[in-house]
Amino acid sequence: MESIGAYEAKTHLPRLLARVAKGERIVITKHGVPIAVLQPLDREHRTDLAEIIAELKTLRHKHRLIDLSVKELIDEGRR
Repeated sequence: MESIGAYEAKTHLPRLLARVAKGERIVITKHGVPIAVLQPLDREHRTDLAEIIAELKTLRHKHRLIDLSVKELIDEGRR
């Protein structure tokens, strides 16, 4: 696995993404210290959008605001 400096990664990102799309993994370093890895997505572990929406709807029905309004919550957050 190749490593590349952060500045060079920023400068050549399109080229690096093309390599990653072909299956390569690239470590990005900052001052010689590894900070990130560019790698292809693991498509087998992607969650279906419809499944995510269904989970959010279930969560919404389980957790209610009771007597609070959205405006009250926003105002509380501004204090």
